[in-house]
Amino acid sequence: MRFHHVGVACADLDVETAAYRSLGYTPEREDFVDQAQGVQGRFLFGGGPRLELLVSLPGSNVLEPWTSRGVRMYHIAYETRSLTEDIERLKRERGRVVSPPTPAVVFSGRAVAFIVLPTLQLVELIAADD
Repeated sequence: MRFHHVGVACADLDVETAAYRSLGYTPEREDFVDQAQGVQGRFLFGGGPRLELLVSLPGSNVLEPWTSRGVRMYHIAYETRSLTEDIERLKRERGRVVSPPTPAVVFSGRAVAFIVLPTLQLVELIAADD
């Protein structure tokens, strides 16, 4: 697996981008909307790890469990050459799949899955672009 980004839940992409701009971050590509996951997002690139800013789409509460508790940086993401094998390995290590493999708009339809580790850290696995 290879580190890809840190997911940041926020209320407003533009306000958040302006704050990170002061730290040297700029948008990496066009914003995306993923109806299946209920989010709109923007990747930022800068002097630290790549960030994925996310807001819930109208009618979606997918980020509410984190934002209601004030959690901002809520997931870490890794690209994997074998999504199925890594999911199974993490399950054997007491990880729990909270979102099974689903095509992601931002990754041109490559599948992503979310797993909660025993430490309660949320991890996104992204199928590598072969």
